[in-house]
Amino acid sequence: MQLEIGQAQQRTNIAWIIIVASGVVAGLHIWKLSPALGIIRDELGFSLFFSGVLLGVVQVAGMVGGLAVSLISEVISQRRTFLVGLLLLVIGSALGALSSNAFALLATRIIEGAGVIMVTVMGPGLVRLHAPLKTMNMAVGWWAAYMGLATFIGVFSTALALQHLPWHLWWAILSCVSLIPIPLILKFVPADSPPGSSAVRMATSRIAATARSPQVWVSGLIFGCYTVQWMAVVGFLPTIYAEFGLSAVAGGLASAVVGGLNAVGAIICGALLHRGLNGRTLLFTGFGLMALTSVLTFAVNYPAGLLWVQMLGVGMFSLGGAAIPTTLTRIVVDLAPPGGSAPAAMGLAQQIFNIGNFTGPMLLAAMVSWTGGWNSTWRLTLLFAALGSLLTLRLSRKNSPFATSP
Repeated sequence: MQLEIGQAQQRTNIAWIIIVASGVVAGLHIWKLSPALGIIRDELGFSLFFSGVLLGVVQVAGMVGGLAVSLISEVISQRRTFLVGLLLLVIGSALGALSSNAFALLATRIIEGAGVIMVTVMGPGLVRLHAPLKTMNMAVGWWAAYMGLATFIGVFSTALALQHLPWHLWWAILSCVSLIPIPLILKFVPADSPPGSSAVRMATSRIAATARSPQVWVSGLIFGCYTVQWMAVVGFLPTIYAEFGLSAVAGGLASAVVGGLNAVGAIICGALLHRGLNGRTLLFTGFGLMALTSVLTFAVNYPAGLLWVQMLGVGMFSLGGAAIPTTLTRIVVDLAPPGGSAPAAMGLAQQIFNIGNFTGPMLLAAMVSWTGGWNSTWRLTLLFAALGSLLTLRLSRKNSPFATSP
């Protein structure tokens, strides 16, 4: 009997680890583009603004489909929705490898975006479903780290691979990589039981109740205030470093480290939540550090010999900001109202999250084009850091979602 309990516990741990790894795979499809932009722009010919659109368009499906994905999961199950998302990533990346013009590539990025939103909306719920209660906050911290891990792996591996491979082939390789988690999920992640198609009306009612919750909307807006900053800055880092004269590999490595620091920050914050640190404190700290470090990074004209100071600043920007997605990923599902749906709460938050991801690069590209330099970046980040702090204050006054012990 004790052996069976131990095996069940091992299966549970394996399950959530596979889910997190699958999230990293999904994130690779977001971050494979950033270090490849220069090469693809030269080959396909498009503007800096269109580059911002390409960076953000993968989030379009997430902007409009978060609640729809949660409805799908209520009918076919969270695991099946997760698997469909991975299959869309396989298809989108494969078609992207065949793209011969910018608009074809744009269309395939939208397909990939549909896959990303399915994986990212279902991921937190599946982690909570399969992680042991005693390690829940740690597991959620690792899930929150998936984007930082994907940034580190995706940016650096792409920068390195494109020194030897055409980008079309790299897209095809990543399509094949996305197939790997599927049999692992089928084997190690137990199937969850959905209400079934006969319960669509009930599921729709739960989703509607969730969509009427002000707390869920506010939490999503806080999420968006984070992503609009992080995606804008980190998405253009390879381009910024190229303008500073760094090689593609050096710029890719520096950008990858910034993304990796976000993962480190998420894991640390997961541990802090596990030890009982108040989530509101982490959110205020995260926005405060993003504001301070972005000013230090972009408001000062550093001479070439002090480029390392700017790199340190943007690294701390990413590390400190990780407190925000980690905390929100932990509390959003708990904000679903009575009669509501936890997947719908995450779906709605992810929709707003992805609006920030989509608009961030375009807002920054437009600002840089208008002001003529990257030094104006701090104005964008400071604005959204202040707005995120105000929304955090409102959320914490309306309710107490910050008691994060499982």
